[in-house]
Amino acid sequence: MKMKQTILPIMAIILASLNLRPVITSVSPLLGTIRESLHMSAASASLLTSLAVLCMGLFAPIALKLANRWSIERAIAYSLILIGLATTSRYFAYSAWVMHVTALFAGIGIAIVGPLLSGFIKAKFANPSRIVGIYSLALVVGAALGSGLSIPLSTIFHSWQISAASWALLAIIALFFWWKPIERKTHSTSTTGNKNTISIKQILTSEKAWLLTGFFGLMAFMFYTIMAWLPPIAEQMGYSKHDAGMMLTLLTVAQMPATFLVPILNNRFQHRAVWLVACSLLELIGLSMLLFSINPWLSSVLIGIGAGGLFSLGLTLPIDEAEDIQEASFLAAMTQSVGFVFAALGPLFVGLVRDYTGNFTAAIIGMMIIVIVMIMIQLKIGNQKPHATH
Repeated sequence: MKMKQTILPIMAIILASLNLRPVITSVSPLLGTIRESLHMSAASASLLTSLAVLCMGLFAPIALKLANRWSIERAIAYSLILIGLATTSRYFAYSAWVMHVTALFAGIGIAIVGPLLSGFIKAKFANPSRIVGIYSLALVVGAALGSGLSIPLSTIFHSWQISAASWALLAIIALFFWWKPIERKTHSTSTTGNKNTISIKQILTSEKAWLLTGFFGLMAFMFYTIMAWLPPIAEQMGYSKHDAGMMLTLLTVAQMPATFLVPILNNRFQHRAVWLVACSLLELIGLSMLLFSINPWLSSVLIGIGAGGLFSLGLTLPIDEAEDIQEASFLAAMTQSVGFVFAALGPLFVGLVRDYTGNFTAAIIGMMIIVIVMIMIQLKIGNQKPHATH
């Protein structure tokens, strides 16, 4: 019985996490087809990604309010329904505005689920590091499935609309794990208003909270920027489109084991600053190799390992630093709100610098400076608090 009580929440976390990226990553491989089909400009097409990422930032702060009103489980279940409906609507996407609306509402759903999963993990597991590793790995796997299977699905069904809408199946499956607990215990992880109000005031004036937010913002900025621009950088170095695309795939594959293992190793050895800085240094070395046109294949691996470790640690930090479920949810909402809004500016920054200079040299140097600033913040964040493993 105890094993069942552990396995079911883990399955619920995995299935919810799998829903948080495919609605975004499934668009990129089909973007040329979508633009041609819907007569979209490049700027309009870019909104299909930017809108979702912006919503992930702008709407994250309402997650805690919804959890207070409905409970964490119910808020997650309703958000999964929103993601599923938005994704399903892409079956009817015969005009650009439909795709933009689906990106908007899917982004809102993702914004709510992300922070609340941190609170759910804090509530259900005494030692959450391993679970955060599973959670972040599921996010990466979901993103990889979205980007990797979109074109095959489009070929099988002879319709990009069906391919884009098919990811709603993940939301339907996840609801089986989130809806039943709601029926049995509607307010299992609900919060208390007075305690939450005090916690928010303390967090908003906390230096540590803003350090965590700064780190998450810089980490997300780097991740989305390199995911968007690695292939063009490789192409400028003389590689084919196919090889450039394979480098991005290699980066994603390298990211997976790091995403799972780094929070576990961090929990075991309790030297968080070392793991944070080590992962950042891998990114810095990888970017240096790109700057000097040295083996972009190895560079992709190093950046992937660094990005995977930083991503999972970014999800772990709010849970480690929080005293309770409410604080974990609010810290996660705060870091993700600012982080994803800032991250949405990353690809734009590189694009503008590339247009202005005619190459990627200045943009890569800019990204290296971002990583150096991130390392400085990581050193100030330091290691775990004594209560982090309880």
